Amino acid sequence: MATEDDGTLSAEERKALKERTAELRKQASRKGGNKKEKDLQDVVDTIAALPEPDKQIAQMIHEVVTEVAPSLDPKTWYGFPAYARDGKVLVFYQQASKFDARYGTLGFQDNASLDDGPMWPASFAIVEVTDAVRKQVGELVKKAVG
Repeated sequence: MATEDDGTLSAEERKALKERTAELRKQASRKGGNKKEKDLQDVVDTIAALPEPDKQIAQMIHEVVTEVAPSLDPKTWYGFPAYARDGKVLVFYQQASKFDARYGTLGFQDNASLDDGPMWPASFAIVEVTDAVRKQVGELVKKAVG
């Protein structure tokens, strides 16, 4: 992470920015009817390249989102599998391996309909795939889509 003293980016943050720049260039160059297919393939390829347990978790999230919110468009976002509405990311999986973290997170952007009073969670740690986790992810995604 960036230090408060000098405002510089960490190596991980610099790498993430470079990846995002490459993603934006790639996505901007896509024209025509197969853009969504290519974006979907990018997500599938990103998930396939992940180490375990990130791969299993990301695959479960992909399956759940595709099932409960087929209107969302898969795309990569900062190297994360993500799902967008009208071009804006709504939900994503930040894999633990990306930042050598203890757990990956299912995250929601501010366009997600998760509002619940003056404060609510917008990301959820996931350490393994279970039936209960799959069900909860499905419920969160349904609520987020509105």
